[in-house]
Amino acid sequence: MKRKATAVWLGSGKEGKGQLSTQSGVLKQVQYSYTSRFEEGIGTNPEELVAAAHAGCFTMKLSFNLTDVGFIPDRLETGCEITFEGGIITSSHLEVKARVKGITEEKFETAVKDAEKNCPVSKLLNTKISVSYKLNQ
Repeated sequence: MKRKATAVWLGSGKEGKGQLSTQSGVLKQVQYSYTSRFEEGIGTNPEELVAAAHAGCFTMKLSFNLTDVGFIPDRLETGCEITFEGGIITSSHLEVKARVKGITEEKFETAVKDAEKNCPVSKLLNTKISVSYKLNQ
């Protein structure tokens, strides 16, 4: 399986602007720029997209892990905060809120730690990854 995205940039790094599109069409000529990346401008930025990818990938892997040990989650919600400093992504912190009936804290933590290490986006990122969670049953 292969997935594709395209970036088009016009102009200089600071004054220029770009558009991002994905194969699925979910992103279609979505604006990004210096101001959307380094200030509070309108549009997206690569770090925000990495955060969405990591949150989505981790959450799906966690769901698979829980199902594998006999628990189907009622709800998993993961936020991801990417830290971008000095031109480098230095960390990705995942924060999970989960509702999984009947699971012990120990089994849930095992599933979380495995997802943290083994979701494909975690494996791709060469940065510090951390997870915190709140489990409600």
